[in-house]
Amino acid sequence: MPTPKLDDNSIQQLKATLRGRIIEPTDKDYDDARKVYNGMIHKRPRLIVRCADVADVIASVNFARENTLLLAIRSGGHNAGGLGIADDALVIDLAPIKYTRVDPSARTVTVGGGCTWGDVDHATHAFGFAVPSGIISTTGVGGLTLGGGIGHLTRKCGLTIDNLISADVVLADGRFVKANADENPDLFWALRGGGGNFGVVTAFTFKLHKIDMIYGGPMLYELSEAAEVMKWYRDFIVQAPDNLNGFFAFLTVPPAPPFPENLHLKKMCGIIWACTAPIPKAEEMFKPIRAFKKPALDFVGPLPQPALQSMFDPIYPPGLQWYWRADFVNELSDKAIAEHVRFGKELPSMHSTMHLYPINGAASRVAKQDTAWNYRDANWAQVMVGVDPDPSNNEKIISWTKNYYDALHPYSAGGAYVNFLMGDEGGDRVKATYGDNYQRLVAIKDKYDPQNLFRVNQNIKPSGTKRTA
Repeated sequence: MPTPKLDDNSIQQLKATLRGRIIEPTDKDYDDARKVYNGMIHKRPRLIVRCADVADVIASVNFARENTLLLAIRSGGHNAGGLGIADDALVIDLAPIKYTRVDPSARTVTVGGGCTWGDVDHATHAFGFAVPSGIISTTGVGGLTLGGGIGHLTRKCGLTIDNLISADVVLADGRFVKANADENPDLFWALRGGGGNFGVVTAFTFKLHKIDMIYGGPMLYELSEAAEVMKWYRDFIVQAPDNLNGFFAFLTVPPAPPFPENLHLKKMCGIIWACTAPIPKAEEMFKPIRAFKKPALDFVGPLPQPALQSMFDPIYPPGLQWYWRADFVNELSDKAIAEHVRFGKELPSMHSTMHLYPINGAASRVAKQDTAWNYRDANWAQVMVGVDPDPSNNEKIISWTKNYYDALHPYSAGGAYVNFLMGDEGGDRVKATYGDNYQRLVAIKDKYDPQNLFRVNQNIKPSGTKRTA
């Protein structure tokens, strides 16, 4: 589509309707405003609208539609492919819509679309509650939730979408609706895993879980022990009780406290544990884990749930270069493990890593037709990420990530966690990710966004449009 011409008068008219602020390329803070979490993404939108409230979102959606502007939606800006921003687009920036409201008697929390999971943890922990989310507290609530939501509490509490009760949504035609089990249930179904394809979610209401303290943290092992640890882990975690979660990782030890100096910058493997059992019971549960093999580093112990959730924030600040590849995995064969070890030994930078997140337990007991998330029978969501502060190393981290993915993809279940997809993987990967649910999603897209206004995402194209942008 050609870039539409916007005259100053139309922009001034939009400004007059807003409580928030419009940022344009001529503004001094434009370059800062267009940055997203992934420093590899450099897009130049036409307008960035910092929406103060739902009325601003409605006005912005209407303006983009009426002026045939490409529209992008940004909450936390963590999307792997940088899909919260686009060239020549109007960006709806939800960051100012940041509020939390905990109802301890109903065990719910309602949060604004601009919140991060750190905001939610801060609000809910004061009442002794938690919502299952990811592993980095600076991640936006909106993007993580709409893609599914995998993290430390997945095996105990299910995916984030399994705990979503209701959503406030601005649709492509500018209408405001609620989506829940009783109101617009088809839209509610699609929002739970279907990404940002169906509207702008301005508020989420979640079910709370009585989780305060966690018995968790990392256990690290020598890289020479990786195959043995992975084989033990693959058998252990699929039979573990729901209240025990642990994801496997290849990593390089950061050269800073609290890590001991003898491990600084050493390539290792590890499991990052999260147990929600009472602390005395958790200590008993970890006796056989520690008996399996003495780790080189054992940082597992009691800590507040938000502390575990934010543990990796300092290692991964905004602005690093990121390149991702991912798959769902049913089984970890010995041959697959051998390939993992081969690439784990070749981590191209200190920040690069591979994670195997378990998605069994409570998450597996939701039927695949109950939400848009299709891979309820997979055991892991696998992701390999090349990460580095220096753009000059991009070729190296991208090459390692792609080669690693190509070596392991034959052992995968087919699709991938939609939040781990990059923007260059194509429509076939999106279809594979949604599998049997894809055509149902297309029908819902036809109903709520037939012109594909919301297409800066892992796009589910409506049946009546041929747009590819």
